[in-house]
Amino acid sequence: MADVFAKCRLPGYQPVKELGVYPYYHPIQERPGDGEVVVGGRVLVQAGSNDYLGLSGDPRVKEAAVAAIRRLGAGSGGSRLTNGSLALHEELEARLAEFLGRPAVMVTSAGYLANLALGALLGPGDVVIGDRLVHACLIDAVRLGGARLRRYRHNDMDHLERLLAAGDPDAGRVIVTEGMFSTSGNVCDLPGIAKLARTYGARVVMDSAHDAGLLGDAGRGAAEAHGLEEAVDVQTITFSKSFGTIGGAVAGPEEIILYLRHHARSMVFTAALSPACAAAALAALEIVVAEPERRRRLRTAAGRLSGELAGLGYAVVPSDRPVIAVPVGEDLRCFRLWRELFDEGVFTTAMISPGVPPGQALIRVSLTATHTDAQLDRIAAAFAVAGRRAGLLH
Repeated sequence: MADVFAKCRLPGYQPVKELGVYPYYHPIQERPGDGEVVVGGRVLVQAGSNDYLGLSGDPRVKEAAVAAIRRLGAGSGGSRLTNGSLALHEELEARLAEFLGRPAVMVTSAGYLANLALGALLGPGDVVIGDRLVHACLIDAVRLGGARLRRYRHNDMDHLERLLAAGDPDAGRVIVTEGMFSTSGNVCDLPGIAKLARTYGARVVMDSAHDAGLLGDAGRGAAEAHGLEEAVDVQTITFSKSFGTIGGAVAGPEEIILYLRHHARSMVFTAALSPACAAAALAALEIVVAEPERRRRLRTAAGRLSGELAGLGYAVVPSDRPVIAVPVGEDLRCFRLWRELFDEGVFTTAMISPGVPPGQALIRVSLTATHTDAQLDRIAAAFAVAGRRAGLLH
């Protein structure tokens, strides 16, 4: 008989560990200051965090979380549907709806669960056409709902139109995209998506995990930056990036949000967001609104570092977005570059399949508004040395 656990005995990552270049699950022991972490007793520049605005360590955000624990305890005690809803959750939802310009918002316990909730809107007769680089939780939502999934090449509107034109005209159709893609920092082609959605009668869902708080004059995300917020039917966000804590939300028409509150399994059957995280997200939201200079600083830092990496010879496209993708290609070469950067005192992220297409491994550098010029210099210097040692620069 076949053993379902047999796959666990395959070599997997063990040879990579033996080579000393395994890039995952390195525990952070301490965060001594903005842009720094302690790993294995060493102080490193943190260049892999999604804490884009540097709010996870902001004293106002931390104090809000502590005060909520003192007042409401460490946990929620149940799901939102039953006995876990707090007045704090509803205050956060109302404030997010105002910020995003959406009629209603549903707060979830994680960003992953916000996207997974979308599965309740889908069924076997529906077709979801998603950008090839959308996050795994959106793929899981399609599977959970039982809809058919089609993937279009990244930001390729011609391919998207061919898939829309070839589909069943009587099927419910949804186009799914990220606002800013987590692996590359690219922004979606929302004008093209919106035009095709109108032509073919499709709904548009945007995952704004990485762009909410960052893009647009008010920080509402990629749809605001494009001036096309009305083209997006449902928008999801997470609090684990620009908002510096944990949690997520789905924003959209009132009837959709009310339906999800009662039918989304990731909402109904999950304990409610903790008081600390809800309070932290609310405090972070106020800072996002009140301090646009954080976004401006981040754009300046990203433009500077991406230009310097391109100048070193890396195939980096200079931009002002905080995610800088450094293409490497083969997985093991990516792991080696990651290790060389780690040894030089810079903690980055190694991205391989399925996070990126096979054979297109990359080092993901992500900056925060609190990175200093000296830290940017250290990152660039580490890439210069590590690239030569890894055989990527000459």
